[in-house]
Amino acid sequence: MISFSTAAAIRPMGDGTFTAELPAEWTVGGKPHGGFLLALLAKTAVALHTGNGTPLVDPLAVSAQFLHAPGVGPALLRTEVRKTGRQATVVAVNLEQRGRSCVEAVITTGRLPRDRAAWTDLPNQPAEPPGNAIDIATLPSASMFRLTEGCDVRLDPSGAGFLHGHVGDPLRLRLWARPRGEHADPLFALVAGDISMPVTFNLGRMGWSPAVQLTALLRSRPAPGWLRIQVDCRAVHGAWFDSDATVVDSTGRLVCQARQLALTATTG
Repeated sequence: MISFSTAAAIRPMGDGTFTAELPAEWTVGGKPHGGFLLALLAKTAVALHTGNGTPLVDPLAVSAQFLHAPGVGPALLRTEVRKTGRQATVVAVNLEQRGRSCVEAVITTGRLPRDRAAWTDLPNQPAEPPGNAIDIATLPSASMFRLTEGCDVRLDPSGAGFLHGHVGDPLRLRLWARPRGEHADPLFALVAGDISMPVTFNLGRMGWSPAVQLTALLRSRPAPGWLRIQVDCRAVHGAWFDSDATVVDSTGRLVCQARQLALTATTG
């Protein structure tokens, strides 16, 4: 097992660029997981020193364009500071592999709030997976979802009709996730925001559904324990669909919101 913190290690080159090794253990279908890449880009932005004396403590918002799917192996991360400020600093990070740009992101950094929210409207989901929750690592397709080697992911079977070949359930899935051997941090919350299998599985559209654009907002630091995730879809038009994930920690605090535009594996 390669832990999340070890897998997301980056090495500074001293000129605003960093290197990383994209591990096979954090892949889906042989390709690095999108949420993992988002976390790696955010970590790079936070690690950058702008020279203005203000530490880039936390990622607050990450918006990424997936241009080409990178492969397992070494990657180069180039950074450019777009704005510096007292409350927020904006950094562009470009992940390259073999001279080709694969993922381009803009990350807003600052300080995550530590006080309780004044108002929330969050999904009603148990803090821990129920006894009948499905361990994703036990599914027949688990060999394609190697991400479970580094994190524990459970799926609520209620509403996940695709598990039994049923088509027609609403495009809503509920899951729980936590890293193995360590507590979840804001970077792992980015992984959790993209941890679900495509909700279009409930339409019978199985297979790889590549993200084209993924934006995540980090709202607070997660408490120890499970992260609960609800994923919804608003519309499927042709091969295109959207996916909205709400990630809540064990204390009921909102930690991440993620929205993506993706392509279904088949148009049916």
